Amino acid sequence: MENETETKTKEGRVDEINRCPECESTHLVRDYERGELVCEECGLILDEQFIDQGPEWRAFDAEQGEKRARTGAPMTYTIHDKGLSTEIGWKNKDSYGKSIPTRNRAQLYRLRKWQRRIRVSNATERNLAFALSELDRMASGMGLPRNVRETAAMIYRKAVTKNLIRGRSIEGVVAASLYAACRQCNVPRTLDEIASASRVGRKEIGRTYRFMTRELKLKLMPTSPQDYISRFCSELKLSGEVQSRTADILKKADDKELTSGRGPTGVSAAAIYIASILCNERRTQREVADIAGVTEVTIRNRYKELTEKLEIEIAL
Repeated sequence: MENETETKTKEGRVDEINRCPECESTHLVRDYERGELVCEECGLILDEQFIDQGPEWRAFDAEQGEKRARTGAPMTYTIHDKGLSTEIGWKNKDSYGKSIPTRNRAQLYRLRKWQRRIRVSNATERNLAFALSELDRMASGMGLPRNVRETAAMIYRKAVTKNLIRGRSIEGVVAASLYAACRQCNVPRTLDEIASASRVGRKEIGRTYRFMTRELKLKLMPTSPQDYISRFCSELKLSGEVQSRTADILKKADDKELTSGRGPTGVSAAAIYIASILCNERRTQREVADIAGVTEVTIRNRYKELTEKLEIEIAL
């Protein structure tokens, strides 16, 4: 029985394995991230080259089955045509990797030119093409994840549909969309950080953001100091102990309403500064201020408030 199971595992026919050879359990779990078939009872790995076969679509003949093949790049809102059109590459090579003869290169150049013109056919698509490339540039510079980019692209597309772009710069609307997407996806970035990555000022981004939230009816919760803990601590190279101590300090500050009416980045930076001293991983006020994007005076004021009201004793 065991030999038969091992043979089936090596050949990769996972569907035939329905019982663990060690504990005879039938509770088998498919871990698609690691590509493993694991017994839930004893932890034995039955197959370590497991293939995700994907969903089985309903198909009534061979032609329908072929149409449902999962091939090609996924659809994305970060490209003006959603990534559904083809693109002729600039390498003068064919599908086999061979160089294209010189006599055919002029024709290939014309095909590239017309394909590029056809992709962007009207003013709206030209606007989207420029705006979404600008959005991708800003998001890449700030190291934002894919879901934030997709959300920002959706917000910008809604703004274009409602004609909110008229009278405003494309860069300003893109920056405001990115700021709104960061808050919506719980990856908060300050207006100063967005402004430093874009070509527009902080005031214009804030003004455009308030206008867009009102017109598009975006319901966004205000950011809290807790949202910035992990990012600030990782940039300051602080341990997990400092992060948990900072979270405790901010929880006590919330209970005593010390965070209301104050900038979340300043409160978070002051709590991190206090926690770093308590955990013997001291960072200077200048280092914390540079990472948080606030002044040293702000950190000192928040630091004094927190230590006095929460009765935290710090040996300087």
